[in-house]
Amino acid sequence: MSVVLDVVVREETGTGNAREARRNGMVPGVVYGGDKDPVAVGMKYNEVLKAINSGQFLSNMIEIKHDGKPQKVLTKDVQFHPVTDQPIHVDFFRVTDKTIIDVNVSAVFVGEDVSPGMKQGGALNVVRYNIEIKCPAGSIPDSLEVDISAMDIGDSIHLSEVKLPAGVKPGIADRDVTIATIVPSRTSKTAEEEADEAAAAEAAAEGGDEAPAADGGEEG
Repeated sequence: MSVVLDVVVREETGTGNAREARRNGMVPGVVYGGDKDPVAVGMKYNEVLKAINSGQFLSNMIEIKHDGKPQKVLTKDVQFHPVTDQPIHVDFFRVTDKTIIDVNVSAVFVGEDVSPGMKQGGALNVVRYNIEIKCPAGSIPDSLEVDISAMDIGDSIHLSEVKLPAGVKPGIADRDVTIATIVPSRTSKTAEEEADEAAAAEAAAEGGDEAPAADGGEEG
């Protein structure tokens, strides 16, 4: 957890108050959940933009501080202006280290250098770059390692074949989601086709050399 935001409590809520906050260089938001009442907050626009650009803001656990008191939250949603694409509202959900949450983490593929399918010229077709999981808010993995070292062309790898860290469970329980497959690459197909065409052209050329002599014999 690397994102920390200072917030101020907004005593008033509503559209008018939110607009005033934005005019003052603030991004309005709300903190809810955790068996407590929702609290309207505001954050400095530049700090929110910096947090978003860090890539560790949305759907990640961060820390907000009010009067020096820290609170761990999960960034549930960020609303952006439809024209300027500026952040205009943020929803935070209160969590503890043990709160079970649904998050998406990136898949990191290993074993491409020894995969039989990749060695034969296959291409890795990634179905899910991000994998949905359930885990404690204090133990969100940075990524999930997906080992494709044993995969051949035509093989698929599913989430059940990925070793999950302790306390981490699949976010989708009703099916075993496919993460990636190895398919014949267009490059290898093209190479084979070119080889076949070259062989056919060579055979035609050899046949063409004999054709004039045969024709000439008939005419003579």
